[in-house]
Amino acid sequence: MSRRILLINGPNLNLLGKREPHIYGSTTLEDIETQARQQAHELGVEIDTFQSNHEGAIVDRIQETAGWGPNVRETDTPGKRVSAIIINAGALTHTSVAVRDALAAVAIPFVELHVSNVHARETFRAHSYLSDKAVAVICGMGAYGYSAAIKFAAKHLKIEGE
Repeated sequence: MSRRILLINGPNLNLLGKREPHIYGSTTLEDIETQARQQAHELGVEIDTFQSNHEGAIVDRIQETAGWGPNVRETDTPGKRVSAIIINAGALTHTSVAVRDALAAVAIPFVELHVSNVHARETFRAHSYLSDKAVAVICGMGAYGYSAAIKFAAKHLKIEGE
C-alpha cells in the first residue's frame, strides 16, 4: 500500500474563511487543501481530500478506505485505500455514532481535528464520539492544525510497506 493519507472535512467546513471568521479564521478549505497537498508532497506521502455536508457520504468514503462500501465493486482497484485518516467531522463529531462506527470498522489509524478549541465553546461541543478511537486529537490551532495533523500522520503513524 502506498503512503496515502485521507483528509476528510465534514459539514459546513466548505464555508471556512466565510463562516464565523472570529472562530474559524479566514483561511478557506481550498487554501487548506492546497497547502495539504504541498506539505504531503514534501513529506513523501500522497493525500486525498474529501468534504461533504452529508453524514452518509462521509461514512461511504470511510468504508472505501478499506475497499468496502456501496460504491466499491470487486473489480475496483484499491486506489481509495489509505494508511491514515485525518478527520475534521465538524458537528458530526458530537452527534454521529455512524461516523464513529465506520472509523472503528475500517481500523485505520485516524487523527481527530478541530479548527477551534471545542472545549472553550458550548458544552455540547466538548463531547466527541470519535476521540476515544483516535490516535491523536488536535484542536484550537486554527488552520495550522491541519499541518500538524499531516506531519504527525506522515511521521508517526505506521505506514504499511515501510
